[in-house]
Amino acid sequence: MKQPDVRLVGITRGGSGRRTLRFCLFAVTVLVASSACSRLTFVRQDFSRGDTEQVARTVEVSDDKRDKASNARVFLQRAQGKLIAGDYPGTERDARQALKIDPRSVDAYTLMGAAAERSGATAQAGEHYRRAAELAPTSGGALNNYGVWLCGQGQAAESLSWFDRALADTSYQTPAMALANAGSCALRAGQDARAARHLRDAIALDPSNPVALGALAELEFRQGRAFEARAFSERRLAAAPADRNALLLASQIEQKLGDTAAAARYVQRMRAEFPETQGSGMGDDGRR
Repeated sequence: MKQPDVRLVGITRGGSGRRTLRFCLFAVTVLVASSACSRLTFVRQDFSRGDTEQVARTVEVSDDKRDKASNARVFLQRAQGKLIAGDYPGTERDARQALKIDPRSVDAYTLMGAAAERSGATAQAGEHYRRAAELAPTSGGALNNYGVWLCGQGQAAESLSWFDRALADTSYQTPAMALANAGSCALRAGQDARAARHLRDAIALDPSNPVALGALAELEFRQGRAFEARAFSERRLAAAPADRNALLLASQIEQKLGDTAAAARYVQRMRAEFPETQGSGMGDDGRR
């Protein structure tokens, strides 16, 4: 049986995993049909997408157990729908109803984690993600999700062991996602060699992974290779909608290469698309 990805969704297997959040973090996938700041960005699954497939365990169960599983599934589906709609209290209520039926539901804890995180209850989100990982200690998705949370809380070095465990799951459907996240966190932890290895492995699996491309641009720029950084930055901006940090890095790279006009264009675009940039203290040359 394929093991479900259990940051960043649904009855699922979510495409290529090339979705990003505009803050600092990566991927939560929920399979409701089964019982079972740096400038760096991390991957979270997009709950609004419909590119999912239903995968169910084929086993013989009693009518009573079948009814309970069906009822739990209904609550999980409702919870996911409310998460998509932005009804985070409703998401938690329905997920907790599912837990009353199945106290070991990884999907329920994952949905509650996502709802808590989007509500700004960061510590509570971490508790839910950790519980999901404890209940599914070999699930690449659940382990990746908790690693993402740790890294986002400034515990980048600690997060790396969770990504290692996620990547040990041979049934994990989106390893490029975990590799990109692991590389980004290794870069944040100052482990450049490890970061480069993970990020290039992610690109080998998914050449348009925006998380890996953005982190490689950052790594090359940090190590003084501006031309190489520009190439990865341009690929990053072509791969997915730009965020503020991708545009800021692009402006800094162009400034380093002496193209002040290009640097200014990136800054102007950043300020137009992300008005909160105004008053940040950055000059038009893209420098802090």
